[in-house]
Amino acid sequence: MTNISEFDQKSGIFAERILFNNRAAIIALCLIATILFAYQATKLHLAASFEKMIPTGHPFIINYMANKSSLVGMENVIRIAIENPSGTIFDRDYLETLRQINDEIFLIPGVDKPFMKSLWTPATRWAAVTEDGFDGGPVMPDTYDGSPRALEEVRINVERSGEIGQLVAANMRSSIMLVPLLEINFQTGRRLDYQEFSDRLETIRLKYQSHGVAIYITGFAKIVGDLIGGLKQVLVFFGLAILICASVLLWYTRCIRSTLLVVTCSLVAVIWQLGLLPTLGYELDPYSILVPFLVFAIGMSHGAQKMNGISQDIGRGTHRLVAARYTFRRLFVAGMTALLADAVGFAVLMVIDIRVIQELAIAASIGVLVLIFTNLVLLPILLSYTGVSATAAQRSVKHEMPDSQASCHKRHAFWTFLDHFTQRRAAALTVGGSVLIGILGFGASLNLKIGDLDPGAPELRSDSRYNHDNAFMTENYAASSDIYVVMVRTPQYQCGQFDTLVKVDALETELQQLTGVESTNSLAALAKRMAVGFNEGSVKWYEIPRSQDMLNAIVTRVPRDLINQNCDLLSVYAYLKDHKADTLDSVVRTVEAFATRTNTSNVSFIQAAGNSGIDAATNIVVKKANSQMMALVYLAVIILAFITFRSWRAVICAVLPLMLTSALCEALMVALGIGVKVATLPVIALGVGIGVDYALYILSVTLAHLRQGKSLSESYYRSLLFTGKVVILTGITLGIAVSTWAFSPIKFQADMGILLAFMFVWNMAGALILMPSLAYFLLSPKSK
Repeated sequence: MTNISEFDQKSGIFAERILFNNRAAIIALCLIATILFAYQATKLHLAASFEKMIPTGHPFIINYMANKSSLVGMENVIRIAIENPSGTIFDRDYLETLRQINDEIFLIPGVDKPFMKSLWTPATRWAAVTEDGFDGGPVMPDTYDGSPRALEEVRINVERSGEIGQLVAANMRSSIMLVPLLEINFQTGRRLDYQEFSDRLETIRLKYQSHGVAIYITGFAKIVGDLIGGLKQVLVFFGLAILICASVLLWYTRCIRSTLLVVTCSLVAVIWQLGLLPTLGYELDPYSILVPFLVFAIGMSHGAQKMNGISQDIGRGTHRLVAARYTFRRLFVAGMTALLADAVGFAVLMVIDIRVIQELAIAASIGVLVLIFTNLVLLPILLSYTGVSATAAQRSVKHEMPDSQASCHKRHAFWTFLDHFTQRRAAALTVGGSVLIGILGFGASLNLKIGDLDPGAPELRSDSRYNHDNAFMTENYAASSDIYVVMVRTPQYQCGQFDTLVKVDALETELQQLTGVESTNSLAALAKRMAVGFNEGSVKWYEIPRSQDMLNAIVTRVPRDLINQNCDLLSVYAYLKDHKADTLDSVVRTVEAFATRTNTSNVSFIQAAGNSGIDAATNIVVKKANSQMMALVYLAVIILAFITFRSWRAVICAVLPLMLTSALCEALMVALGIGVKVATLPVIALGVGIGVDYALYILSVTLAHLRQGKSLSESYYRSLLFTGKVVILTGITLGIAVSTWAFSPIKFQADMGILLAFMFVWNMAGALILMPSLAYFLLSPKSK
């Protein structure tokens, strides 16, 4: 229809008439909304919170929060090791540098000052048995003046402090500064700014390393600071991915204006999303920084379909406005269903009781829902004004098969190859091969681990500064930065009872047998050391004293990190080699079994505190949520697909390729050594959502032609010409674009890029090859 006057403006569904008969008003509203949301986006902050990373509803965390006031420095702690590369810590210049660093760290906002600990803090004390009885004092005496005599006194105090392996390295070449952090600064009411804190640490590192010391820093705050600090590099890879997508789309269409409109509408969706987040009171954090690009990628996929449909209608001689309305009619339902499936795929992440994932789910769902308007509505309206170039229109219908020439039309070789999968032999081989691959993939996926599989910070490269620092800590200190704490609850003032300490000692013995445990500490261990002191230093007395009076005397000297003020809570520390999934799982199972055997009404062993205790709780929650999430995602996709297709056979054709991709993706994670954790869990849900986009666009057109009485071969061939070309284009383009992330210095972005590239390409292959093969057995007229 080349003459617009011949088109009935009142035709089409109600939504189409409202939108296209008021095009100028719609564009004006979108422009105003874009300006407003762009302004709101300037208020968006990239921030992180330790509490958002923990599953607050898990029993471990509930136990920890209930006893938090009695536990000191159990969660967000920075460890700073200062090394003397040319000597020992008993050096005047070294100790002076350590004092200066200690003072600067102490004054940084966000530091929990009363519980900070180093050789220079008064809380670091020594104790010894002398002829006059017990004696003790601060490791750094008040009389310290840097003289050889004072240095020798410090050396003796360190040896008597019990801090070797804890605060002081066994080789005496370095010492640690423990810096607990406050999530909220109670003086200012502001939340801890991890980027600012990390920058302050780096400034201190740079300043004092010129004084002849080496400084190593580990802890959650430093990981987050490094991730945020790498944001500029992350944005470079995002920009490269967007450039690749735009360049390939331009190569395909040969039309600058339509390419710019598709890219612009996808970017408008990102602007709306980023503007809505602060408007609704949300922030972005390092783990959800990838969401805006995912929204852009999904927008490019749907936008390219709309642009392709309009190009084909214009190539047939249809007026650009009519072409836009025809495309809206044909693809709006499929596009809407696909985007709703994407939104639901993200929304089901809300079942995971970890706020950072829930907020990621909200941010992603907002972005996907925004695409319904920007790419399904705004883009066709804009193209109804601009149209496409003559070259683009001609290219889009170059291989089209007119109805009147269906029998003699010369088919394109590649589309003919794909059409073979609607024939019996190829379909049977494909389905059989897919079943075999699926079985192998599922078998491999059973080895998928939950949690981190590498030491240090798996979010960063193994050769990153942080992981180098972590390796130094692990190599030089028995008390690693991976701490698992078991809480022992007793009646008030009875934490030092002999029977209780015997049980605590038995638990320590069991934990020490685990390969992942480097050392342990508790009141029971201290009591044995104190017993030696009470008996003239004789190691024959290295046992828990049976005398309750002696135990009571020991309790009065116990530091507050081992028991609380009311003496009704003991802490059993297990210092782990790493926080790998297997290490944490072995500790959890050992403590659970011990508690089951020994818990009574008066003494109960409860889990868990410490950063590794929180990691263990997170792993348990993620493991449970992984299967629950996938079940909900597939249930939602099946329901939406059935509403769209109104055919259970078509639903099977669409869903089975997605299930194969999910199994193979998990197998790939096993092969690459990637565990299921906070950073990778959303990718699995995303794979289902993206995959169903491809299936819906191809299958909806195929079904429409089948219902007109055409054969499966002809119907599928026509769907390839109409929507299949763009499915291939977007699948390969997005796969190439995100594969560049594999070179990112941020490892979790690299992992995401590899997994997304795999799913983009494999879902495309499943929609083009496995889906028509299934359709031969389920949808072809002879199969019904």
